[in-house]
Amino acid sequence: MQQRELGRSGLKVSAMGLGCMGMSEFYGPTDERVSIATIHRSLDMGITFLDTADMYGMGHNEELVGKAIRDRRQEVILATKFGSVRGNDGVFLGINGKPDYICKACDASLQRLGVNVIDLYYQHRVDPDTPIEESVGAMAELVRSGKVRYLGLSEASADNIRRANSIHPIAALQSEYSLWTRDPEKKILSTCRELGIGFVAYSPLGRGFLTSRFQKPEDVPSDDWRRKMPRFEPDNFARNLELLKRIESIALEKRVKTSQLALAWVLAKGSDIVPIPGTKRISYLEENAAALEISLTPEEIACLENAAPMGITAGERYSAHSMRFIPAED
Repeated sequence: MQQRELGRSGLKVSAMGLGCMGMSEFYGPTDERVSIATIHRSLDMGITFLDTADMYGMGHNEELVGKAIRDRRQEVILATKFGSVRGNDGVFLGINGKPDYICKACDASLQRLGVNVIDLYYQHRVDPDTPIEESVGAMAELVRSGKVRYLGLSEASADNIRRANSIHPIAALQSEYSLWTRDPEKKILSTCRELGIGFVAYSPLGRGFLTSRFQKPEDVPSDDWRRKMPRFEPDNFARNLELLKRIESIALEKRVKTSQLALAWVLAKGSDIVPIPGTKRISYLEENAAALEISLTPEEIACLENAAPMGITAGERYSAHSMRFIPAED
């Protein structure tokens, strides 16, 4: 398996990771046995960079990942996140980046994961009510105490990335990045590269839209969280389907699956970028991994970017409530 270093951090991970969120909630029915088998297959293939968070499944996702890696901990680069707080009923309560909360959240994650140290610990969202210097200061204490190896941020602005990195080296910035979400190209990618910070691309398949599995809104299961996302609303869906058709035609010409082409594009955007497509099925995992063997010429990359220019996607990435916690980059 190819390896990539996250920026200049010294942390090397598999060139593609595995997002585990959907194994616990959000994307329709789950099956723990199948999910664990998928994680095991991922490790067998050399995809050893696993991504979870304490909010996924109200802690269940960390427990599931912990169970899957119990006898294979040394093979894994384990990443989890804190800061998105939910109530006992699952309702989102807000963002917490206060130092005392961070310490408690880390201890709880370690216990659920069944490990002694977290390889990469992200602040899931920046707390608007707590200076990031205070949050990262508390995260740095976790490194000094041996509970965490490297620090990361998720969906942070360029300014917050700089401020955070001045307190303690940030190994990775995780944000959504794909052919239908190219926003990081405005400021985030250049900031990360300037500071030597790796970029971890979540939802590199556009929440599954770029797999071509959804051809009409009704194809998304009724209990699937994507039904509530603006880009999957009927009017936006129809406009985004036009974008998908252009990408599909390029994939057909290259004789690869649309999903593989979309992942190959992310991989080609820089050796410091690591996509973490999520799946709970072995068949999709293997399909995604095949993208690592696809080479794109500069002409093919340009063709894809002309087909999917920045800002073309219809609809916001999240609901209006959730977008309040995501910085707008000019």
